[in-house]
Amino acid sequence: MKKLTKSATDRQVSGVLGGIAEYFGIDSTIVRVIFLILVFAGVGSPVFLYILLAILLPEAKNTQTNRSYGNPYENRRPRKEAKPVKKEDDDWSDF
Repeated sequence: MKKLTKSATDRQVSGVLGGIAEYFGIDSTIVRVIFLILVFAGVGSPVFLYILLAILLPEAKNTQTNRSYGNPYENRRPRKEAKPVKKEDDDWSDF
């Protein structure tokens, strides 16, 4: 049985709208557009409902996220050493 949880991979703020989209099997962009339409139309209080769901919904068991926490330079290649500029290449008389 499917369980409504916050999305672990489709997050913009807390994963609530991404989780709703995953639960119903639709694109999360559609859910976000519907949410914005409801906010601007003033129907009920979707912002209050969003905050309530962000507090009450459990996290998804999938621990993979699309965000990079920690040291952002951890997995990068080492920097190349700079080569000195030759004097003959330092001719700027064309300008």
